[in-house]
Amino acid sequence: MGAIKINRVTNANVYVNGNSILGQAEEVKVPEVKHKGSEHKALGLIGSPEFFAGIDKLEATIKWNSFYADTLKLFADPFTSLSLQARASLEEYGSTGRTAEKPVVIYLTAQSSNFPSASFKQHDNVDVESTLRCTYYKMVIDGKDIIEVDIMANIYKVGGVDMLAGYKANIGG
Repeated sequence: MGAIKINRVTNANVYVNGNSILGQAEEVKVPEVKHKGSEHKALGLIGSPEFFAGIDKLEATIKWNSFYADTLKLFADPFTSLSLQARASLEEYGSTGRTAEKPVVIYLTAQSSNFPSASFKQHDNVDVESTLRCTYYKMVIDGKDIIEVDIMANIYKVGGVDMLAGYKANIGG
């Protein structure tokens, strides 16, 4: 049995169209890549297996800690894609303490799907949240591609390997 290695990511910075919005976002939820399945029914099978049939819509959210006019204006336009990045530091720990720090970068291309309302509470900051429809999502850890999904270009890569290479060759593109 090997030594225990613990990874932690506890903070991040967000960039919109290349500009840091440090201190404006309270929370960012990146898309969940959810695989669609298609059920296959056939005589002679004792069950109905389900096979990969695509990727569900990609959605991200940003919870703001207040109103920021310049940033909110960008998120009010549902027709223009935004280029977003979330950048974090992954810390590795072992029995001797912190052993490494590695960059984590999330890349998103997205359009706003709402202009957020706000919740006002006495003595509390406002709750403001934007929801985004994503067409592109990529996660890179320590310079290594983990996943890349580009809905508009039919790209689905895991660890840099094109999961759709055979499919794209078969359909001629």
